[in-house]
Order: sequence, then C-alpha cells, then structure tokens
Amino acid sequence: MIRNFADFCKELSECGFSMGGGNARGIYAVIPYDWKEQEQFDSPVKWHTGDPETDPWEWRMRVLEERNDIAYAKVFFRTSGFITREWYPLFYAVRRHGESFEEAYDNGTISQTAKRIYEIVSEGEIAFHEIRQRGGFGREEKSRFERAVVELQMRMFITICGRAQKRNQYGEAYGWNSTVFTTVEEFWERRGLKLPDLTPLDSYDKIRKRILKLNPDAAKKRTDTFIRGLSDI
Repeated sequence: MIRNFADFCKELSECGFSMGGGNARGIYAVIPYDWKEQEQFDSPVKWHTGDPETDPWEWRMRVLEERNDIAYAKVFFRTSGFITREWYPLFYAVRRHGESFEEAYDNGTISQTAKRIYEIVSEGEIAFHEIRQRGGFGREEKSRFERAVVELQMRMFITICGRAQKRNQYGEAYGWNSTVFTTVEEFWERRGLKLPDLTPLDSYDKIRKRILKLNPDAAKKRTDTFIRGLSDI
C-alpha cells in the first residue's frame, strides 16, 4: 500500500509510468482513487489536504522539484500522467517518430497556435500566464490556446518543469501558482539525459507489454490510444 511520497516514488519507479489524478482510465494508476473516492480506502493518502507527504496533488510538483528521474505532464488521454526516466525515451520515440518540431509543423501535424507557443517556450522556461502575455493571446483565443498547450505536451514537444507565482508591478507574489513549461529536450538535459533515437515500433511493443503486466485486462484500443497519444476514446 502507498502510504507516503517515498512509497509513491518507489512504486512508480518500478512500474515506469502511471496515470495521474487518481483514475486509471482502463490502464494503470499508482494511486487508484481520486478525492471523491478516497474515504472508501483505509489509507493515510488523501487528496487536497496540503500535506506534502500524503497528498498526491502535492506529489506532482515534488517529483519535478526534488527528483531527476520522473516527468509529469498532460501526456495520457489529454490529462495528467507520470513517466520515469527509464520509460520516457520509449514514449518519446512513439510520439515523435524522430521528427523535430519544424518537421512536424511542415508536415501539417502541428497547429499554428501550437507553433506560436512552442517558439516562446523554446527560448527558456516560462510560466503558463507569461506565455499568454508574451504571445499576445487574447480572450477569444483562450480555448484554442489551452488546447494547443495540451497538444504540445501530448506530442512531447514541451513538458511541465515546475511552478511559479504571478508577480505584480512591485515584484510581489500573489495568487495561485502557475505551471512552468520547458521543452522536453531541455527538461531531460538538465537531468543528465540526452534522449536516444529509439525505434518507434520496438518502443511501442515494450510499452504495451508493460501495460499488460500492470493491467492484464487493458483493452487493446485504449492501450493503443494511451501509448500513441491519440485523441481520447
């Protein structure tokens, strides 16, 4: 049973990847319940208590700030998930097929909005609200902007690297934390990993075998969606 942050990291390291948010979505989640279901489980792990040792909501940022072997972003079914250093190159191979961002854009598989965002993120780590400001995204573009940020995470061009608070004109922090993004390559290079050029087909097969080991009942179509990063089904 997972009882604290250390247990979570140990289990995740052994499994290789997990859905976030307490919902396995037919695949696998280290924490198999969300805040609405947590009272059914006899566990000290409770959502949204603010306790860094027992609140899974806090863990999504702790893995980024305290460890160098776990990535967290919206990578599965357009929602959150964790991937370890060992398994990330395999997903990267399947999602990217060796394409650079420029090649993907030229091939018509990346939106113009995503291109505007990626060009900003590629200049260096930047918070979500700052991307909107620097890119001049207006209110009428809000939905398109948010979809593109998820699109870039699903395609493994950008990833979450931390959090930052907004600051007023006097430099004083205020409000909720804002998610900070960087490119996938920069994220892992800072953690001592240069992503290798793996074969997409072999990588797909290895991930699929691991899913079936974690969840023998995982449906083929959902498994394929999980691995390839296609639209949800």
